[in-house]
Amino acid sequence: MKNRYDMVVVGAGPGGSVTARRAAEKGLDVLLIEKRQEIGTPVRCAEGLSKMGLGDHLEPDRRWIAAEPGSGRIHSPDGTQVIMSEKAAGNEVGYVLDRKIFDRALAYKAADAGAEVYTKTAAKGLITNDGFVKGVIMRHFGDLCEVSSDIVIGADGVESLVGRWAGIDTALKASDMEAGAQYLMSGIDVDQEFCEFYLGNNLAPGGYAWFFPKGERQANVGVGVLSSMTDQPAVKYLDNFVKRKFPEGHILETVYGGIPVLGQIERSVANGLILVGDAARHTDPITGGGIANAMNAGVAAVGVAVKAISIGDTSTKTLDEYERKWRSSAFGIALKNRVAIKKKFIKFRDSQLDNLAHSLKDVVIGEMTISGLMAELIKQNPKALLDLRKVVF
Repeated sequence: MKNRYDMVVVGAGPGGSVTARRAAEKGLDVLLIEKRQEIGTPVRCAEGLSKMGLGDHLEPDRRWIAAEPGSGRIHSPDGTQVIMSEKAAGNEVGYVLDRKIFDRALAYKAADAGAEVYTKTAAKGLITNDGFVKGVIMRHFGDLCEVSSDIVIGADGVESLVGRWAGIDTALKASDMEAGAQYLMSGIDVDQEFCEFYLGNNLAPGGYAWFFPKGERQANVGVGVLSSMTDQPAVKYLDNFVKRKFPEGHILETVYGGIPVLGQIERSVANGLILVGDAARHTDPITGGGIANAMNAGVAAVGVAVKAISIGDTSTKTLDEYERKWRSSAFGIALKNRVAIKKKFIKFRDSQLDNLAHSLKDVVIGEMTISGLMAELIKQNPKALLDLRKVVF
């Protein structure tokens, strides 16, 4: 490891690895560090990703595609099903990933592009000078060292320490968080064609339960609950769901985590620093998904960082271009709008959720997206959802 790089990226998840790769491809000298000894572990999400979300970041590879569902089913509290199928519109749906392999593939791409990648290397603080971030203090295989850089990218997850050290408020209130719990299960009946979503205030207050196929007789089964709406841990709801739906299944892996769902971060840049992905709360408030958003944010961050380094100005005045870019992008606008949708739906009683599902009982949603679903719901229930028209259309 050298003493200086153009850019240091903290965190080798999808956002960090894509940032490191794109920066290296632009000719920057890049260091990518990951505190864990293995990239991709532990898995902290349901592993779903749309084909559109994958975009230009990585070519599909069967090694990290566990399943390729063609449809989605939403189950209301009384069992009414709403089918979302892109086959009806002639489009593609998405992938259920093996994140361990997928994340490593992204890191390999970064290394191939010229970035130096170090695991078991944890950020312990920032080097600062006159109010500017100038590098990272890190522990590498037990030894403390300092590495200077023109720009630091914080891709270190929810409640980013890197952001906090730079003076950005990354702390989250419990009321803004969903608590998630998930099991990788085997020995259960799996329909590879469908991702399943289950609603209900007793089942998952403020959130939902899910079932994502991962190959023959395997699936990710999880529950997300809004912390402010329950005094029980998410795993209690998950155990109840599993006991009812998959009593014969076997638990192979367990995942727990927090998901920011009810507010955008106030700032995602500081002098010499940019936050991407979960560190910048780029997680979808409704689905909890954030892989595609993190990768897209990484691309936006690199464009601004390369310009800032070339002109020798990494102040917030220059880096604010990144702030404007991601907030005005398709995913940035969607994040803002979906907070409004989330806040509306968490107030609904089970009977209201059932009524909405009944209105779509004989409708096949042609576009398997939140926007497609909401557009159809508003069409069928104009009075009940009138105030959401401005955030959907």
